[in-house]
Amino acid sequence: MSPDLDGLFQALADPTRRAMLERLSRGPASVSDLARPFDMSLPAVVQHLGVLEAAGVVKSEKVGRVRTCQLDAAALSRAEQWIHERRTAWERRLDRLGDYLAANPEHPKDEP
Repeated sequence: MSPDLDGLFQALADPTRRAMLERLSRGPASVSDLARPFDMSLPAVVQHLGVLEAAGVVKSEKVGRVRTCQLDAAALSRAEQWIHERRTAWERRLDRLGDYLAANPEHPKDEP
């Protein structure tokens, strides 16, 4: 797995960060708006956002005193592609196992 994906999955591992991404999936939001539902300090929220930005999944822009964040869906596409590739490989393996088992049925063993 690439370092980019490692950072992305690390960022997604935290439920607070996933909730922030869920909110950002509905559109841009200020840091204050993102912080509102959480029982944590604003610096803690900013730290979570820093992890999401480092992973490339969130971009932010400061205009005046307001920092607005938005989702960068392209980063999530990398994770989706990696998961899809793993799923495809496992489906092929399971298909081969199914073919093998169909071609080599187990014979009932004689009981002693």
